[in-house]
Amino acid sequence: MASSRRILLLVMVRVAIIIGMMRIKDVDTMIMTTIKGCPQLETIARNITWTRVAADPTLAPKLLRLHFHDCFVRGCDASILLDSTASNSAEKDAIPNQTVAGYEVIDEIKARLEVVCPSSVSCADIVALAARDAVSFQVGPMWPVSIGRKDGRVSSSSEASANLPSPFSNFTTLLQDFKNKGLDLQDLVALSGAHTIGVGHCGLISDRLFNFTGVGDTDPSIARVYASLLRAKCSNLGANNNVVDPAIEMDPGSGSSFDTHYYTALRQNQGLFESDAALLTDQRSARMSRVFETNRELFFVAFGQSMVKMGAIGGVGAGEIRKNCHVIN
Repeated sequence: MASSRRILLLVMVRVAIIIGMMRIKDVDTMIMTTIKGCPQLETIARNITWTRVAADPTLAPKLLRLHFHDCFVRGCDASILLDSTASNSAEKDAIPNQTVAGYEVIDEIKARLEVVCPSSVSCADIVALAARDAVSFQVGPMWPVSIGRKDGRVSSSSEASANLPSPFSNFTTLLQDFKNKGLDLQDLVALSGAHTIGVGHCGLISDRLFNFTGVGDTDPSIARVYASLLRAKCSNLGANNNVVDPAIEMDPGSGSSFDTHYYTALRQNQGLFESDAALLTDQRSARMSRVFETNRELFFVAFGQSMVKMGAIGGVGAGEIRKNCHVIN
């Protein structure tokens, strides 16, 4: 019976992907329409991103996260790039965004494009391209990126705090967060796979390790050996204000490779965040995680499809093409 359910789920995932790929054909038209105004766009963005990631592989997950955090607040409108002013605290200064990085890559691409085709490409499109190219540097072509987004004119730290999915969320909250953005269960499980690269920090898991229910205990859903390793790495956090918050691979033992090992770690109860472990608390997401774990090609296609959907989350309000990604025109 379990085998039959798994086969059925695999078929359902593949059907969803086929339907998604049919929709992606419409994206190709958008790409070609806008690239006519800047034919070197894809080449410039890719070359700069690949050069940067080759020199610093940690930029790949950072650029992916930058795109995710942009799209979940006011849509994919580069509002995360805007600097705070004397009268406004911008998204980038919200607590969940204070460890977001990769801005310098976006700035370099933008500076080059303003020379080649000024006022033609939005910062939002550059963020989307850099995220895709950062991943494709390691694994090859992944997904098409639609071009034609506008840059938002509003950026609010309070909106970022209210809209970004939390690493402390349970499954019900996570799924609702995704549904609020027009995404579904498969998108939640696939996009969670982005945690196959990059790091988290002890500050986000300290309660889970040292005071899960308020009595000095550890979250029992974490594998015992893994929990011991995490406690050892995070033991000095908070003991000294000068201690740097230690970085921990989100995919233990495979944090620099974009692959399906994240789902293996998840099955072994080695999800770093509560939001990772939450995928195992729902039978549908747990089975889908297992499917992705055992089928690399299927995961890559599903991840690409979900990135296209996320990248299509529309901006809120009037938009423009900024000359400088950090300030409105």
